[in-house]
Amino acid sequence: MSQPTPPPQAFRWNHATPAQRRVVIAAALGWMLDAFDVMLYSIVLATLMRVFAMNRTTAGLLNALTLIASALGGLLFGLLADRFGRRRMLASSILIYSVFTFACGLSTNVLTLAIFRFLLGLGMGGEWSTGAALVAETWPTALRGRALALVQSSWAIGYALAAVVAELILTHAGWRWVFFAGLLPAILVFWIQTHVPEPPVWKRAHAAAQPGERRRALGRSVRPLMLLTLANTLGMFAWWGLFTWIPTYLILPLTQGGRGFHTLGLTSFLLVLNLLGMLPGYLSFGFIADRFGRRPAFVGYLACASLAVPMLASARQPSLILFFATVAAFFGTGFFTGSGILGSELFPTQARATALGISYNVARGLSALAPLTIGALSERHGLSWAFLASAFAFAAAAIAGFFLPETLTQKATVAPIP
Repeated sequence: MSQPTPPPQAFRWNHATPAQRRVVIAAALGWMLDAFDVMLYSIVLATLMRVFAMNRTTAGLLNALTLIASALGGLLFGLLADRFGRRRMLASSILIYSVFTFACGLSTNVLTLAIFRFLLGLGMGGEWSTGAALVAETWPTALRGRALALVQSSWAIGYALAAVVAELILTHAGWRWVFFAGLLPAILVFWIQTHVPEPPVWKRAHAAAQPGERRRALGRSVRPLMLLTLANTLGMFAWWGLFTWIPTYLILPLTQGGRGFHTLGLTSFLLVLNLLGMLPGYLSFGFIADRFGRRPAFVGYLACASLAVPMLASARQPSLILFFATVAAFFGTGFFTGSGILGSELFPTQARATALGISYNVARGLSALAPLTIGALSERHGLSWAFLASAFAFAAAAIAGFFLPETLTQKATVAPIP
């Protein structure tokens, strides 16, 4: 009979080694600034629709292009990270999404904006798979869930930061300067290159690698890889379909199916949504997953999100809209932490970044249909009804997640750094 899993030790930041702390900081800042750059588009989407005379279907298509590119970027950078190292590819991905977010501000028409959005998506996809592998291979099993939760939670901070910066810039300058601010994350690249180490476990595996070993390791993980990719695809379809359109939904006038928020009200709403919904959702998942298991937390968060979305769609009073949007954000974004934890523990070192890139970024690429689908549905039925597609997708993701293996009770694939 197997021995019960001991309860995870309490998280103590001062117990971590300097290398472990720098790795979490680097991955968290990269993910935070990834969110900052990417969400600038959603926040100024209503302005861009007016400037370039775009309808909702076209606006959704541009975001879909970014998600498709992120899938390609995740695959590409995952392969490169398994071959050349996590740190180098993390820095490269940040540089790419920073430069091309800046370039979005130079757009003169829908075509050039679409091209730059596609190119920044390549870096966006690469950042997650390389950062998650870097943290997973540096932190011990008992604390890995909470370390990855810290990284994932930085997305909410980046989203909130984007809302504040966009509000400040739009008050004093045009929409182009919002995208110009997206160049700031490039500064982080220099610190990563000089202060963040490669994980020793990757160095050992890379030095001892035999021809074809990465392919064989990936082949042994086909079933969990397919299940996790399916769950991620459905969950991300729900998330991108909902949160790409929420800013526009809130700011559009009532006559166009929106809720008539003014710009300052939208900024305050997004701050609350991120700081009281997404941020604690990300963080709490790590603690719950370390205590009760990865799969129960993953399935539970997705199921709760599926119940919250219809309540949001039916709400009419601002206070109720804010409450149910915050609940949907708490559970609907918390599951992303679970994706990183499960992926880091399901897949072997030799193919970890590649498998993470597939499971997360192929899903993100397939979920590119979500902004387009919600936009098209809203043209006919309104955004409130269109959001129900996200509710069904969250529920389907929970069902797929139920068939994933539990990884907390398995033997750790990553040893703690001495």
